[in-house]
Amino acid sequence: MFALAHLLGFGLMPRIRNWKDLAFYRPTKQTKYVHIDALFGEAGANVIDWGLIESQFKHLMRIAVSVREGTLSSTLLLKRLRSGSKRNATYTAFREVGRVIRTVQLLTYLSDPAMRRRVTAATNKVVSYNGFLQWLYFGNQGIIADNDPVEQEKSMKFAALLTNTVIFHQATDIAMVVRELQAAGWKVEPEDLAEISPYITENIRRFGEYSAHELGIVPDAYEPHLDVDFTRLRDGFDDSA
Repeated sequence: MFALAHLLGFGLMPRIRNWKDLAFYRPTKQTKYVHIDALFGEAGANVIDWGLIESQFKHLMRIAVSVREGTLSSTLLLKRLRSGSKRNATYTAFREVGRVIRTVQLLTYLSDPAMRRRVTAATNKVVSYNGFLQWLYFGNQGIIADNDPVEQEKSMKFAALLTNTVIFHQATDIAMVVRELQAAGWKVEPEDLAEISPYITENIRRFGEYSAHELGIVPDAYEPHLDVDFTRLRDGFDDSA
C-alpha cells in the first residue's frame, strides 16, 4: 500500500484547513475507537473497500510505475480515470487508496506535534517562494494570456528559472556577508541565519536595466560551505516536541 503511495509521490502534507469537512475512514464496519470515534462519522460509515483495492492492486502498481518512469503522463492518466467516472474500477480503487493514505496521514498529524511544525514550516516556505515568484513575474500582472499549453508551460518554467536564479544570487550574497563577518571576528549562530530569507526584495530593481554582456563571463566556483554548526538548531527543533 505505502509502496504504491511512494511511487505516486505522496508524503509531503500540505497545511490542513477545514477539518470539519474532512472524512476519516474505518478499516472495517466493526471498528470503533474509544476517544476519536466521532472523527469517523456514524458507526459503520466511511469504511475502506479493501476487496476493491486487492482486486485492482496489480493494475494500480503498473500505472504508478508507468507514471514514475515517465511512460504515462499524469495528464493522460487523469483523462483515463475520468472516463466512466465512478463506474471505472481503477478510479474507485485509487480513490480508496487515497482515503487510506489520507486517514493515516491525518491521524499522524493529530498525534505528532513535531510533524505539525515541520508541515507548517514547509508550507510557509512554499508560500514565501510563490509570493517571491509572483513579485518577480510582474509583466502583465503575472497573467498568462496565451491559450497554448506549450507556451503556458514555457512561461511558467522561465518564471521559475528566473526566480531560482535570483534566490541563488541572494543566497551567495548572504553567504559572502556571513564569511566577512566571521573574518572580522563576529560569531554567527545558526539561530541568526534562521531569521534570514533569500526572498528579500528591497535590493532588487525589477524595473532597472537588463544587460546580457556579462553572460559569457565564467563566475568563480561556488563555495557552499559555511562555518556554522546547524546541527544544534536542527536537533533543537526536532527535540522540542
